[in-house]
Amino acid sequence: MQIAIVLYDGFTALDAIGPYETLGRLPDAETLFVAEETGPVRNDSRNLALLAERTLADVPNPDIIVVPGGPGPLPSAADGPLLTWLRSADATSTWTTSVCTGSLLLAAAGLLQGRRATSHWLALEELKRHGAEPTGERVVTDGKYVTAAGVSSGIDMGLTLLGRIAGDDHAQIVQLATEYDPQPPYDAGSPGKAPRHIVELLRSHADVILT
Repeated sequence: MQIAIVLYDGFTALDAIGPYETLGRLPDAETLFVAEETGPVRNDSRNLALLAERTLADVPNPDIIVVPGGPGPLPSAADGPLLTWLRSADATSTWTTSVCTGSLLLAAAGLLQGRRATSHWLALEELKRHGAEPTGERVVTDGKYVTAAGVSSGIDMGLTLLGRIAGDDHAQIVQLATEYDPQPPYDAGSPGKAPRHIVELLRSHADVILT
C-alpha cells in the first residue's frame, strides 16, 4: 500500500508528521513525502524542512492521500498543479484524507462537494463556502474521505484509518507504542471548552490561520 503525504511551502509540520507516525505504520506500507519538486520543503515557521523524495508526477496513483494544512495562504488560490494532481490521484485512491486546513485544498479541488468534513475550527465557514458540509467533529469519515480537525487531530485521524484498514488491535498497538495518551495541562483544546477570552483572542488573530 502506497501512502502519499503531500508537502507544499508553508505546511504545518505536525499535520504531516502525526499521520506519518500513525498511519505510516501500516504493515507493508510505503510512505512517501511528495511535492511539486523533489527536495526540502519548508514548514510554516520556516525553521524545519521535510524532504520530498518524489514529485507529484512520480506518484500518480497512491492508495492513500494525506493533505496537511498550514497557516496563511494555502496553494488553493489558483487551480495549479497540486489541485490538478489531487483530482487525478483521488480518482484511483482508496482513501483521501486531510488534516486541519488541508481539507480546504480537497474542497478547492472539488472533492468534498456536499460531503461532511471538518477542519480547524476557524476554517469551518471557509470549508462551507467551498461546498462541503462542515462539522466540528474531530475526525469525520464520509465515504473514502477522512478529514481531521486542527493540527493535533491528525494523530487521531491516522489511528482511526489504521483501525479501519489493519484492525483495531493493530491500531491499539501503534497507539500504545507511541504512548498516545493525551493528558493536557489545560482543557482548552476546542472553542467549546476554552475560556471565552482565549477563544476571542485567537479569533482576533484568525488571519494567521486563514490568510
